[in-house]
Amino acid sequence: MSNESKPNQKPPEAHKQVPHEGHDTQHAPVQRPIAPRFAITGIIIVLLVFAALATFGILSRIHHDDVLAKTTRESAPPVVIALPPKKGDPIDTFLLPGNVTAYTDAPIYARTSGYLTKWYYDIGSHVKQGALLAEIATPELDQQLRQAEADLGTAQANAKNAHSQAQRYQDLAPSNAVSQQDTETFTNQATATASAVKSAQANVDRLKELVSFEKVYAPFDGVVTARSIDIGQLIDTGAAKELFHMQALNTLRVYTNVPQLYTTNLKRGSRIDITFPEYPGRNFQGTLVRTANAIDPASRTLLVEIDVDNRKGELLPGSLAQVHFKTPAMETFIIPVSAIIFRREGTQVGTVGNDGIAHLIPVTIGEDDGATVQIVTGLKEGDRVIQDPPDSLIEGEKVSPQSPSGQNQDEQPGPGGK
Repeated sequence: MSNESKPNQKPPEAHKQVPHEGHDTQHAPVQRPIAPRFAITGIIIVLLVFAALATFGILSRIHHDDVLAKTTRESAPPVVIALPPKKGDPIDTFLLPGNVTAYTDAPIYARTSGYLTKWYYDIGSHVKQGALLAEIATPELDQQLRQAEADLGTAQANAKNAHSQAQRYQDLAPSNAVSQQDTETFTNQATATASAVKSAQANVDRLKELVSFEKVYAPFDGVVTARSIDIGQLIDTGAAKELFHMQALNTLRVYTNVPQLYTTNLKRGSRIDITFPEYPGRNFQGTLVRTANAIDPASRTLLVEIDVDNRKGELLPGSLAQVHFKTPAMETFIIPVSAIIFRREGTQVGTVGNDGIAHLIPVTIGEDDGATVQIVTGLKEGDRVIQDPPDSLIEGEKVSPQSPSGQNQDEQPGPGGK
C-alpha cells in the first residue's frame, strides 16, 4: 500500500514521550566504555615516570657519593713510597768536565785598506813572533805619504825663512834700526812656522805607520788556525773581516766550574790529573794557577784555571777534558733519579720521618748514570727517601708512607718481627 492511502499516519518518532518544558528533570549522560589499549598506554606512561624518578634519585646519590669520596681522598694525606737510600762507596775524588782553550788566542785584522798581494802561511802552520803573514797593496796611501812629505818640506822651508828674518830683526832691534812691533811680528811668525813643521812631521809619521801595516806580522809564537783571505781580495780596515786566526799552543788553559762544596780544598799550585777521551787510560798533569775568587750566584760554582804543558803538541784547544779533583773521603748514598726534586731553591730530595711529616732536604749530586744518582751531601743513614715525590709536595706536609708492596710502613713489623 502506498503512502498516499494513509495520509494521517505519523512516523514512529512522533509516539516518543517528550518531556515537558516546565519540569527540571535531568538524565545521566551516556558514557562509552574505555578502550583497553588506551588503559594499557596510560599505565605504561605512569610506570615510566616512576622509573625515571627512581633512576634520577639513584644517579644523584651515586654522584654525591663520588664527590664525597673524591673530597675525602683529596683531604687525606698523599700516599708515598719511602725507602732508605742505598749506601754507596766513599769517594775521595770527584770528576768535572773542563773546556780546553789556547793560552793566547787572537784574530788578526788589517789596519789599512787595499788589495791582498801575497800571503805566506796557511792553516796549521807554526810561525814565530814577527813572521810576515801577508802583504797588502795600498797605492792611495803611498800617494798620501808622498804628499805629506812634500808638505813637510814646504813647512820646513817656510820655517827656515821665518827663523832667519826673526833673527835678523832681533839683531837690529837694539840699535833701533827696526821697530819693536816688526821684530815681534817676525818672531811670532817663526814660532808659528816651527809649529807647522811639527804638524807636518806628525802627519808624515802617521802615514808611515799606516804604510807599515801593509805587511801583516805574527804577534806571537803560535799556530795559524784560520785563514779567511786570498790574493786579490779587497781588504778593509778594522774588524769587519778577519785575515788570520792564531793560537799559542805550547801551554793550554783548562777551565772548569767547581761546586761551592769543594772550593775549600782548592790550592793554587796543586797538581791536577786531567784525562782526554782520545787518550784512554792516560793522565796528563796540570797545575791549578788561578781562580775567579768569587762564587757564581747563578750556578754556585767557582771558575778555576788549570794550565797544561803542551809543547809536544798532543792536545788540541777546543776539546773537552775530564778534570780529577781530590777531596777528603766522603760518605755517599745512591737513590733513583726520580727521587730528585728540581726547584728554584736548588736540588732537593723528599724525606719522611716516623711522624709521617715530609721534609725537603738540599743535596749535592755526585755521579749520575741516568737511572741512579750519587748523593754526596744532605742525606744521612736512617733517612727514608720519597721515591717519586708529587709535584705539590711541600715542607712539613703530612704524608702516608708505604712500601712498594702497598703496605703502610708504620704498620710493618720491626726488626724483631713484632
